[in-house]
Amino acid sequence: MPDLDVPLWLQIAHGLTLLLAVAALVATWLPLLRQTAWWIRIFDFPRLQIVGVLVVVLATGILLQWHRPADNTYWGPVVLLALAAAIVYQTLRIMPYTRLVRKQVGDSTLKDERRRLSLTMMNVLQYNKQGQKALQVLQQADSDLIMAVETDLWWLEQLKPLEQTHPYTCHEPLDNTYGLLFFSRLPLHGCEVKYLLDDDVPSIHTLVELPDGKTYVRVYGLHPKPPAPAEAKTSTKRDAELLLVGKAIDQKDEPTIVFGDMNDVAWSHTSELFRRISGLLDPRVGRGLLPTFHAEYALMRWPLDHVFVSPHFKVDDMERLPYVGSDHFPIYIRLSYEPHDKEEQEENAEQADVEDHQEAIEKIREGFEEEDEEEQEETSRQRTGN
Repeated sequence: MPDLDVPLWLQIAHGLTLLLAVAALVATWLPLLRQTAWWIRIFDFPRLQIVGVLVVVLATGILLQWHRPADNTYWGPVVLLALAAAIVYQTLRIMPYTRLVRKQVGDSTLKDERRRLSLTMMNVLQYNKQGQKALQVLQQADSDLIMAVETDLWWLEQLKPLEQTHPYTCHEPLDNTYGLLFFSRLPLHGCEVKYLLDDDVPSIHTLVELPDGKTYVRVYGLHPKPPAPAEAKTSTKRDAELLLVGKAIDQKDEPTIVFGDMNDVAWSHTSELFRRISGLLDPRVGRGLLPTFHAEYALMRWPLDHVFVSPHFKVDDMERLPYVGSDHFPIYIRLSYEPHDKEEQEENAEQADVEDHQEAIEKIREGFEEEDEEEQEETSRQRTGN
């Protein structure tokens, strides 16, 4: 029964604070289950926002004197300790993507334009009709490589003027929000559009020739489906697509860039596993979050659009570009090819162990199995007319 000596408003404050504490703790610890269900994986994304809730709840709990046990019950101090532990854990997960740590990819020291390569990644939001604004931002950024995703035929017409300055193209416009357009100022060699897992989700695979005429960079452009009720019930195929590329990179020793809207945050287990498997580096580490989604809600943002690079590269510039009417901000990076510092940079790479490789293989296998099951279900529906 409620304590009649305690004012009703204070009882409500205790109840609401405890409810928020439980919710924030569940949101913190659920992702540790490593399950692929979308309603679990979704808590990988708002770690910064969860920290904010945890801090507010911890401060409120202290004001409500939870640290002083009453009637020989110790639930208050236990909850406060759990909140403090969750804050430390979440902060440690986010910390690498702040300016408080050493940069994983060093700043450029070589001023050689023939070895420079700039990229812009833009999720236009297929139903966004501010095509001229998007085109203007891309033209002002003037990067060597441009990938625009969620692009259909209408968007191809809007961005077609880019072909005047970027004559090398590899397009796959689709009306399912997974179309992509790829423009390059630099020569492309063997550019292919591949469907790695989903038969309706394309990706770009190409070699890019740098201005020096003798350096070739392997480039992958990706946009896997997110774990969300309307897209994919699990993160299985998203994870598998990223790791499939990671395993391919692991077998090569060449300048490599992977970029795109990964529909995953940099601090997720899968993103970290991908970096260990591929040996690629994250330019965000030590430079800041640069959150790209959601462009219209300042308090609900996290980094979904990424660039991962091999140790052959250093960073000359990296920034988030202006709003273009989409739910994503575009992201821009200018890289410098500096192979003479490759060994030094490799020391910053996260190393994969046997368990990492086994986990990657298992996740890839599960991704193909899930795709086969979905194809069988679709065939069955077509046969029954449902």
